[in-house]
Amino acid sequence: MVKIEKLTVPVSERPDMEWGSDAIAEVLSRLDLPFISLTPGASYRGVHDSLVNYLGNSNPEMILCLHEESAVAVAQGYAKVTGKPMAVALHSNVGLMHATMAIFNAYCDRMPMVILGATGPLDAIERRPWIDWIHTAIDQAALIRNYIKWDDQPGSVSAAVEAIVRANQVTRSYPSAPTYICLDAGIQEQRLSEPVKIPDIARHIAPASPSPSPQAVDETWRLLKEAKKPLILIGRVSRSRRSWDERVALAESLGACVLTDLKIGAVFPTKHPLQPAWPGARITAAGRSLIHQADVILSLDWVDLGGTLQTADSGDTQVVISCTNDQALHNGWSKDHYVLPKVDLAICADPNALVEELLLKAQQGAPIPRADWPPTLEKEGSTSSPHDSDQLQMSELAAAMQNAFTGRKITWTGLPLGWSNEELNFGDPLDYLGRDGGGGLGAGPGIAVGAALALAGTGRIPVAVIGDGDYLMSSSALWTAAHHKLPLLVVVANNRAYYNDEVHQQRVAITRGRPVENRWVGQHLRDPDPDLATIAKGHGLKGFGPVRSTVELEKALAEALAEIDAGNAALIDSWVSPRGYQGAPAEMSNQGRG
Repeated sequence: MVKIEKLTVPVSERPDMEWGSDAIAEVLSRLDLPFISLTPGASYRGVHDSLVNYLGNSNPEMILCLHEESAVAVAQGYAKVTGKPMAVALHSNVGLMHATMAIFNAYCDRMPMVILGATGPLDAIERRPWIDWIHTAIDQAALIRNYIKWDDQPGSVSAAVEAIVRANQVTRSYPSAPTYICLDAGIQEQRLSEPVKIPDIARHIAPASPSPSPQAVDETWRLLKEAKKPLILIGRVSRSRRSWDERVALAESLGACVLTDLKIGAVFPTKHPLQPAWPGARITAAGRSLIHQADVILSLDWVDLGGTLQTADSGDTQVVISCTNDQALHNGWSKDHYVLPKVDLAICADPNALVEELLLKAQQGAPIPRADWPPTLEKEGSTSSPHDSDQLQMSELAAAMQNAFTGRKITWTGLPLGWSNEELNFGDPLDYLGRDGGGGLGAGPGIAVGAALALAGTGRIPVAVIGDGDYLMSSSALWTAAHHKLPLLVVVANNRAYYNDEVHQQRVAITRGRPVENRWVGQHLRDPDPDLATIAKGHGLKGFGPVRSTVELEKALAEALAEIDAGNAALIDSWVSPRGYQGAPAEMSNQGRG
């Protein structure tokens, strides 16, 4: 279980509510927010004291982080597993500035969390010279308002209590996204004349997600039933086992093919015969062929439906049904609404509710037979290439890890570009958690820690396979796993470069007729090679590597798993070849300098 910091003098019973921050702590304790990830800061010292000395560091319990970006990423990883929010505390404008990238990731990933910010006293008379002035902002949430769902900066203790209740309600409603409350330090440290009344939380729960109209359900069922080659694109949907089973049952009843996407977590069995194309971070050639052949397409909150159909060059003769309410979050600043899709039937509802209604209709009759559907598609495998003497192929890394995990329940908290498709064997919604959402480098370690927090005690091992750039940008997030005794395995697929950008530089050089041999300049992470295992050891993990062969990797995996079984966190630095890297020519290598 999670190791929680013990109080020197335990709070045997809750003291009287004497301070504004006590009321804030009280309402947090009633909101089913079991943890609060934070990096300490003076702007919320009042709340910090109340969490410790009023609540006894319990419900929520503090998860200590070394950087605000990691604190938010931890909450994102927790939500990816549970579908529920954690609380996060950020110190003033400076802490919020640190956290902005992680908040954007969580927003694009549509993950819930309640973020408590803080500011120096808004009453200028109460500000300490210098420091309180530079840490006070009149509209702090303006920094992130374009990529959160709702925010407030309450002007009294009672207003702060209500704002937190609302933030909790809003973040849990579909579509989910982070909410932010900025707490005035003066309000936190205000002495109360009497206890503040806390609202009845049962009367402020999140509303039920919107359901499709009976007419929309009937029309969707008719179109799918009459289709010759129906296809379901499954995107942002519930990660519960019940919803998973309902999606499988619906696809089987309809004889409909399914396509999934590695940008979001596991939502359908990857090796089910009705999913004849591997999922990818971008649509694969087999996926494009599947879309092109379909005559009716049902999108269940698919990420970038318009761009996917455009990439697949789907014809205007196809019927497209789109079920989503994601437009509730769209704004003019962020372009995460993507290409405008051509849709014949738009259903503004929760896609899980539509699946439930369609399944009820499907269960009233026999499964629908389909001729020549699913089609026979050639699933792309890993790219074979000459072997580098001191680097592993990504396929070798994937195969060795799957071998080592035989008989164990694994949750992949993240996978890198170029991962071997043959190893994508997801049979449960917790087998894979998806990508970071906003493409923000440095998210992987924090998300892995949050997933480990959520999975503690379940018997599942959280496993993060991340790139070296991702790791180096936020390796300190892993200290939190060591500090709170969270079993976690991190494997760095280390190609010793910002290799995605090296591929981009090659493309630009080819387009411009310039030397591709120079693509490595300003990209390689060498001379010296950062010692990734030593960095991990410095943060309290067990570090192994670098490993450069399958023999070394197998030995490291065995030793790392023994540490996991003992309740520790471990990291393996695995040198991998970029040959066959997604988007790169197979002959490309970052061995040497061009």
